[in-house]
Amino acid sequence: MNTSTDTIVAPATASGGAIAVIRLSGPEAIACCDRIFRGRKPLAEAAGHTLHYGEVIDGDRTIDDVVAAIYRAPHSYTGEDAVELSCHGSPYIVSEIIALLLRSGARMAQPGEFTIRAFLAGRMDLAQAEAVADLIASDSRASHAMASTQMRGGYSAALGALRDELLQLASLLELELDFSEEDVQFADRARLREMMHRIESEITRLTDSFRLGNTIKKGVAVAIVGEPNVGKSTLLNRLLGEERALVSDIAGTTRDTIEETLNIDGVLFRFIDTAGLHDTADRLEQMGIDRTQEMIRRAQIVLQVVDATCPIPPAIQITSEQTRLLIVNKCDSPDARITESKVSSGCGIEYRVSSANPDTLFISAKTGEGIERLLARLRATFDTGSIYDGDPVISNSRHLEALRQALDALHRALTALDDDRSADLLSEDIRQVIHHLGTITGEITNDDILSQIFSKFCIGK
Repeated sequence: MNTSTDTIVAPATASGGAIAVIRLSGPEAIACCDRIFRGRKPLAEAAGHTLHYGEVIDGDRTIDDVVAAIYRAPHSYTGEDAVELSCHGSPYIVSEIIALLLRSGARMAQPGEFTIRAFLAGRMDLAQAEAVADLIASDSRASHAMASTQMRGGYSAALGALRDELLQLASLLELELDFSEEDVQFADRARLREMMHRIESEITRLTDSFRLGNTIKKGVAVAIVGEPNVGKSTLLNRLLGEERALVSDIAGTTRDTIEETLNIDGVLFRFIDTAGLHDTADRLEQMGIDRTQEMIRRAQIVLQVVDATCPIPPAIQITSEQTRLLIVNKCDSPDARITESKVSSGCGIEYRVSSANPDTLFISAKTGEGIERLLARLRATFDTGSIYDGDPVISNSRHLEALRQALDALHRALTALDDDRSADLLSEDIRQVIHHLGTITGEITNDDILSQIFSKFCIGK
């Protein structure tokens, strides 16, 4: 991790837009810009949070007209003096301006270095800094809301409240050690137990939220599975509103998985069209079927598509954490043998096929009948109310591991309390809980962790 006080520069916007922003931060940020900027007055005389129109020049050559935004320490993203130059989005112009700034004393920023400096300056804690990357990567309303809550400190505030309570407990227990000869208890054990159980409940709630948070962050994996020629690819095309997958009356058209995303009411779903499930001696087909089985194991939702004109096949087996929806396709066919008014069975397994069952949907992928009901049912699978209400939801694997370790230490502390162990042993377990919670927000960290986290950031952030 680079903690130098050099002045750093990087493009803050992606290539290809009409406007580009070049960001500088460091003690010489304003001076570096003044060496190439010509406006009504030098930027060194400008107040913070002001905009200034001028030209970027290289000798007697004008590179571009720009607007310089001035931020003075400590009132900037990084807590340092900073400048953001808005210029035209030409890659040539951006590269020329950056080259001039490098010659003027700046150096290229490393990935995430602007946010590292914000963290080191106390402008944000580590959980908030990680949320910056999540916010940039957010591709749905739900993932944006989740990252936004974390970046604004909602998650950190919840962890901070827990740490404050634990620090108070540890202090009282350690105070008892100073008076060990008097055999006094400053920490009421009944109150201590009640508080620890309450903290245990809150940490458990946070760990339980990971499934929702991670799903929202990565997208809900939906496997479209079934026998050959039941309309899986047609369903994918209908959901996407485009001809993404090849459709043919020939069975086994799809031999590999096809994955596409769809935003349904603010939540990203990843639909995976798979090879048809059937017995085959064809080695290539079997490879596709093996991939289908793997997708079934990895999916959060399994759409088992069946043909309304054929006997219904066995139910695809799923785990307790997965959701299976039976999709009866081709319900518009005059040859349909499975209808909303019939109870159907097949292969020795009885299915209650009824429109009253929310996990059974009758559709026609060809005409679009029933597709809106399917979309609504998919969206209802995940309750995102807590995300939009601002409740802390975790989506970061590092945070999950730290919370699990904190929970283990808390369980040891509760065991020590139940066994009436000494205050020093009890205090040590509580200190371990505090330690693990502190690694999430950065009160306790090291350079290796910081380097690993910020290496995933883009250059200009």
